[in-house]
Amino acid sequence: MTLREITSSAQWNTFWESYGANALFQSWLWGDVLQARKEKIWRLGLYEGSTVVGIALTTLVAAKRGRFLHVRHGPIFVEQKREYWEFFLSHMRDLVKESNALFIRISPLLADTSDTRQTLSALGFTRAPVHEVDGERCWVLDLDASEDAILAAMRKTTRYEIRQAQKLGVEIIVSRDENDLNHFIKLYQSTARRQGFVEHQGIREEYEIFSGVSQATLILGTFQGEVIAGALILFSGNQAIYHHGASIRSEVPVSYLVQWEAIKLGKIRGMKVYNFWGIAPDDKPNHPWRGHTLFKKGFGGREIRYIHSQDLPVSPLYIVPRTIETFRRFVKGY
Repeated sequence: MTLREITSSAQWNTFWESYGANALFQSWLWGDVLQARKEKIWRLGLYEGSTVVGIALTTLVAAKRGRFLHVRHGPIFVEQKREYWEFFLSHMRDLVKESNALFIRISPLLADTSDTRQTLSALGFTRAPVHEVDGERCWVLDLDASEDAILAAMRKTTRYEIRQAQKLGVEIIVSRDENDLNHFIKLYQSTARRQGFVEHQGIREEYEIFSGVSQATLILGTFQGEVIAGALILFSGNQAIYHHGASIRSEVPVSYLVQWEAIKLGKIRGMKVYNFWGIAPDDKPNHPWRGHTLFKKGFGGREIRYIHSQDLPVSPLYIVPRTIETFRRFVKGY
């Protein structure tokens, strides 16, 4: 076996589409987003002879708390062979040292089962101290039903709010225009300040890369000429993903209609699933995402749960970022 960089987008996409098309952060396009942000990445391929048996889009995160290599939504293997994992990790350890990093963090889209946890633990991984991120606990809506059936399965109040927004004259703009992106980013920044969360970096690059190949769109909801709510939707694999949202306080339920239009657009695009992205655990009623979770679940659907992010310490100094991240999670209420 060998581990080397893949430079062909066609080769990468063929493997990704076959074995990990739900893994947004392992897509070739996401690598382009990271490169547009001047981040250091490796598109690594695990080869058995001349055949690709695994991929890992890897990013060097140069955090003040400690540098690390991040494999979001990966690695992806044709099958979960221990020998694949061991060979991959032996080379990743070398890359960590070459990059002056402290540890490896992964978040593969593997079911959160005792077998998966035991397998990763045996390889030296430990549960990462960060809160649930990257849609590891997400809410999805299957799009194979008719629009009427999807509406009928929603919470009664959600269905009412959609119809109320329509009745009040809320207008929906579906756009890939840069001016509308500026409106959305301004709205997003305002939302972050109001709700006290850290803004995602690179939304502009994300939108430009994905929309450049018709894999992203903006949906803005306006009332009386003012943009009240918006959503950035990505189309990746067989999913329409509600990746970023923003809104201002309003008595008019604009956000409900924005989501309904996004769901309908996913159906038109032939997507199998509408992914509302991350939700809060049921056993944490004071979780910061509780309100967003109730909003998302009102549209109907089901929960998907993947294994929590895992860390593989390489340096004894790993204790420093682990302590800092544990403290931050506690303070923020996650």
